[in-house]
Amino acid sequence: MQSKGAIKFFAILVTIICLFQLSFTFVTLRVEKKAHAATNGDPEAYKAYIDSISPLTAYNLGVKKYSYQECKEREINLGLDLKGGMNVTMEISITDLIRNLSNNPNDPMLVKALDDAHQAKRTSQKGLVQLFGEAFERNNPNAKLAALYSTMDLQNRVNFNSTNQEVLKVIQGEADAAISRTYNILRTRIDKFGVAQPNIQQLGGGRILIELPGVKEPDRVRKLLQGTAQLEFWETYDNAEIFPKLEEVNKKLVALDTPLNGEGRSTDSTAVTDTLQTTTVADADTGANKKPALLSKLNSDTSAKDTSAQAQFAKFSKENPLFALLTPAIFTNQQNQSEYRKGPVVGYAAIKDTGRLNSIFQRPEIKNILPRDLRLLWTAKPPTKESKFLELIAIRVKSRDGKAPLDGAAITDATQEFGQFNSAPEISMSMNPEGAKTWKRLTSENIGKSIAIVLDNYVYSYPNVQGEIAGGRSSITGNFEISEAQDLANILKAGKLPAPAHIVEEAIVGPSLGDEAIQNSWISFAGAFVVILLFMGFYYMRAGWVANLALFANIFFIMGVLASLGAVLTLPGIAGIVLTIGLSVDANILIFERVREELRAGKGIRLAISDGFKHAMPSILDSNFTLLILGIVLYIFGSGPVQGFATTLVIGVLTSLFSAVLLSRLVFEGLLDKNKPISFGNNFSNNVYKNIHFNFVDNRKKYYIFSSIIIIAGIVAFSMKGLNYGVDFEGGRTYTIQMDKSLSTEDIRLALHPLLVEAPEVKSVGTSDRFKITTAYLIHDTASNVENIIVDKLYTGLKPLYQTAPDFETFKTKDVISSQKVGPTIADDIKKSAVWAVLISCALMFGYIFIRFKKWQYGLGAVIALFHDVLIVLSFFAIFNGILPIALEIDQHFIAAILTVMGYTMTESVVVFDRIREYLGHHHTAPDEEVINEALNATLSRTINTTLTVFFVLIVIFIFGGEVIRGFIFALLIGRIIGTYSSLCISTPIVIDFGGKANASVAKK
Repeated sequence: MQSKGAIKFFAILVTIICLFQLSFTFVTLRVEKKAHAATNGDPEAYKAYIDSISPLTAYNLGVKKYSYQECKEREINLGLDLKGGMNVTMEISITDLIRNLSNNPNDPMLVKALDDAHQAKRTSQKGLVQLFGEAFERNNPNAKLAALYSTMDLQNRVNFNSTNQEVLKVIQGEADAAISRTYNILRTRIDKFGVAQPNIQQLGGGRILIELPGVKEPDRVRKLLQGTAQLEFWETYDNAEIFPKLEEVNKKLVALDTPLNGEGRSTDSTAVTDTLQTTTVADADTGANKKPALLSKLNSDTSAKDTSAQAQFAKFSKENPLFALLTPAIFTNQQNQSEYRKGPVVGYAAIKDTGRLNSIFQRPEIKNILPRDLRLLWTAKPPTKESKFLELIAIRVKSRDGKAPLDGAAITDATQEFGQFNSAPEISMSMNPEGAKTWKRLTSENIGKSIAIVLDNYVYSYPNVQGEIAGGRSSITGNFEISEAQDLANILKAGKLPAPAHIVEEAIVGPSLGDEAIQNSWISFAGAFVVILLFMGFYYMRAGWVANLALFANIFFIMGVLASLGAVLTLPGIAGIVLTIGLSVDANILIFERVREELRAGKGIRLAISDGFKHAMPSILDSNFTLLILGIVLYIFGSGPVQGFATTLVIGVLTSLFSAVLLSRLVFEGLLDKNKPISFGNNFSNNVYKNIHFNFVDNRKKYYIFSSIIIIAGIVAFSMKGLNYGVDFEGGRTYTIQMDKSLSTEDIRLALHPLLVEAPEVKSVGTSDRFKITTAYLIHDTASNVENIIVDKLYTGLKPLYQTAPDFETFKTKDVISSQKVGPTIADDIKKSAVWAVLISCALMFGYIFIRFKKWQYGLGAVIALFHDVLIVLSFFAIFNGILPIALEIDQHFIAAILTVMGYTMTESVVVFDRIREYLGHHHTAPDEEVINEALNATLSRTINTTLTVFFVLIVIFIFGGEVIRGFIFALLIGRIIGTYSSLCISTPIVIDFGGKANASVAKK
């Protein structure tokens, strides 16, 4: 063996590097074990302990000292599915950016072009800006975009003489810059949030992936990420100026005969009382606590029965459709007279009624009644924790362009502090000189009036100005929690987003599910490892234990490389490692079978080993290269879990080549140099395939019929039942719920159907008390509180089904053990990516086989075998959908499985083709069919043994790997069996039937 010294040096070097990188993981595990022991499992105490020791030295190497925090940054990075956390894909709204850049966002031509661009985007790979330009020119051939984009902000780049292409180039530049700025701003916000090992990366298409391990407050994260930080300071109307207009609106609604529908306020009279109890606000004037006179009649008869109260409220609602939803800000004074509450608050409404009121105020006939410079905004949160009502604030818009007199661009710093008198959390802000000058003028002109401080179109406070404020200092108060005030200060400090960013895909894994996933993964990992060790040791004797040694080295190198690259180890990633265990043995099996052939030919052990390695190398390189192609395609077109699988697959392929081929050869050379006996089998394994001679070529039509029957059965099953598409293909939200007793899926579905408009899809997950609930309810709504609304409905529907019902917070944080959201645009993109991944993989495989074997018939046979295997797997999923007690979903994991099955098939086909080419080259006089049959039978031992090792591994993962990847493993099980079958019975017969031949002509009939 040549270059033994270089191989030894490289192996030692890689081992040292891997040991160094993995040592940080062992250090952090030791520190965390000590922290758990010191805090007796108290989560808060544990967090405080870790925070206190983070900057202290935890790892002293003499020349370099590492703190715990530095060690934590270098340890193996576990994915969210293994330790819990939140995975979010955000999409920057290029639509809003295009609108906001124009001088008239509501221009009909602009609106129509954007609508058309969105329709075209569903089926086009072009960017939204390009599609917008095409739609605008198509709808308005003689119009110029410059007329819409000649603004002060773009005056140096767009003028009235600019062509449409020049304007589109400017808009595209602004869009690209907005994406880059959004990425940097979000990274700054996340860094200040204090999450260990966060991951943020641009995905292209205006999307940003954010992974936050260990996060336990998803609501807080959503607000942190989606807030545009559009801070504005507005002058306000006084309540007394606006209330007469509201009375006119109320009368207009009566005239229009606008009834309260099911979306309106509850007819329960207690709702009115609840509303009245929410009028206490920090900025309110005295007397704001008292009952509004307008509703005093309704509430006077406290002894009335519920039915009477409901009848009175129904009558009141008909006579006052606006005030039945909006409680006016008036009260009864000590003289029993009605008075307006002083300040900008014009009314109060239940949170659930705000949408209904917004739609009323947007109606053209209502807008004509209200002042043109009036803007009505809701407060950001109720005035008290117990309240469920928001205040409506009257904003006065004085500028001609509709912009606030002062905005967040003037803010130079923002910090969370505590109030001077009540010690409540607040945000203190500093302004630049221009902002300080405007703030001074604004406060001097509004003494005795309120100035509303608005963030992202929600009013956070509306302090009453007592006098002129100089120096550019201001503060925001608003019944904050400390964490809320800190987050808001960080958002303001990081800067506003150049365009709104919405969460289009989200996955949350609770820590309990993460712990369960880790346990299942290690059990499956250990089980698969033991199965492989025993099989190789028994079947190949001492040579098998050499392969096992190489297998240990392979796993060590994989983990070391993952740690070195900072790659994330996910649950599918562990599945990829376990599969690599089976695949890495494939190289050794190829070599050992070749060595046994050389020994049967009468060669000595040293020459047999040398020739065995030499003759097996082309097949090993071909099969591993095809898997490498698949891994790269998976990584490019996949996302999240699929990329995790692809990462470990690619690393595993490279390390297995090094360990299974080079290291095992070194071990054999060492044994030979020491004259140690080497055995490659026993009496059983040496003779098990000795007398097997199948006539594959003549029976190929039977194989075609057999495959056709399965595919036709799959088509029939699909036409009757369809396929079970996962949420990432259909779009929607999925929640995994842990109940406290056994229930049927029908019980869950019936309980939730009335609350979620359409009946949700409900599946049991592993046990009869754990369920996966999928719904498309409110999937198009991008408001930050949508998740809470849906979880609240789940709680309301499921609460009666509990044996002992938990409170809402316990349900939300403990019983909802995972959730996932996939927006419609993401679902469409995942489908497109899946199709492209399969097509590109097939094209690359065909190209590689064509180049490698120099005959297109080989490439065609391999590609047809690929499509055959995909159709067979899909057929099994259609046939057994709803029959097997596992979730056979068509999702991203399924696509990863399909591509892996394609890799299996290609690996098997390449090995078979190699042997056919070799035999045809050696046997010139024998009939081709006879030679091909002999070649196929010669590969049986290697093919079946490799299939068995992988099959054993998959069976162990299927049993012990947990419910999360069971459907994924089922696809691989079917695919592995079918891949072996198709390499022998489909791809080679296709080559024969299409007349291909390695020398002259392979086809005979």
